[in-house]
Amino acid sequence: MILGTTKMANQEAAEIQISELDLLSSMFPYEEEFAVTDQLALAELKHYVENESAEVPSSKVQFLLNIKTEVPNASTVEFSISCALPFKYPSVLPEITVRSSLLSRSQQILLNSDLKTYLMQNFSGEPCILSAREWVKDHAAAYIDKDLSSFSMAASDATKSEVTTFTRLWIYSHHIYNKQKRKNIIDWAKELSLSGFCMPGKPGVVCVEGLQSSCEEFWSRIRRLTWKRIHIRHREDVSLEGGGHAEIQKQRKFPTLEEKCFDAHGARGNHMDLGQLYNFLEEKGCADIFQMYFGVEGHSRG
Repeated sequence: MILGTTKMANQEAAEIQISELDLLSSMFPYEEEFAVTDQLALAELKHYVENESAEVPSSKVQFLLNIKTEVPNASTVEFSISCALPFKYPSVLPEITVRSSLLSRSQQILLNSDLKTYLMQNFSGEPCILSAREWVKDHAAAYIDKDLSSFSMAASDATKSEVTTFTRLWIYSHHIYNKQKRKNIIDWAKELSLSGFCMPGKPGVVCVEGLQSSCEEFWSRIRRLTWKRIHIRHREDVSLEGGGHAEIQKQRKFPTLEEKCFDAHGARGNHMDLGQLYNFLEEKGCADIFQMYFGVEGHSRG
C-alpha cells in the first residue's frame, strides 16, 4: 500500500513538473528566453507519466530562463536563471542559480541566498519557477550596486565551502559541415579549458567537459549560431567538494578537445563510420551514450 501511495505521489509530482514546463514553453516560446538543456531527462519524465510500469527517471530536468531588466542608469542587464527540478519537486525546492556578468562573486552569492529564503518562506510544496523568475526580474538589478563590504567575510566563507560542479554535455546536431563552426568549437573549448571531441558530418556529435560554468558558456555560444537542429542530448553533473584542479582533472574522460573523423563515406564524404564511433566511446567508458544518440545499442568491432 505504501509503495502504491509513493508511486501516486511521484506520478503527481512528475505531472506537475511537465505542466509547469509546458506553461513556461508557451509563455516564453523563444530559445533565448527559455531552453531545456537536457532533452533526455525531459523525455524520461514524460515516459514515466505515460507508462505506469516505467522506472523513476535517472536525471533531473534542467533548463535556463534568461531575463533582461533595466538598471537605474537605463542600461539593460541580462540575468540567467539555471534551474534543475529534483524528482520530488514541488515537495522540495528547485535548484536555482542566478548569474550575470555584472554581478561580483559576493553579490551573486547574496542574491541566490535571498532568493532561496524567499522561496522557502512562500512556496513550500508549491510550483514556484514563475514566481522565482518574477522575483529575479523585480529584485536582481538592485544587487549590482550593493555595497557588500559587511557581507564580504560571509561571502568569502561561502565561497570556500561552495561545491564545484563538473559537467559533461553531449550535444547532437543534424549536421556539422561548416569549417568556421568547426573552428569555433575547437577554439572556444580551448579558451574555456574544456576537453571532449567533435565528430563533424551528418549527424554531428559534440562532447564537452569541464567546469559547469564553462560548459554553459560554451553551449550559450554554440546554440546562437545558425543550425538546422541542435540540442543537448544528455548532461552529466558531478559535485566536487573543494573543486581543485586535481579533482577536475580526475573526472575528465578526454585530455583535450579534438575533431574526430571515423572513415568518412557517402556521396559528400560526410557520413562517419558509427561502428568506429562506438569503439571510441567504449574506450573512453562512454558506450552507453551511443544508444542515447542513435536509439540502438552499439557493438564492438574486432
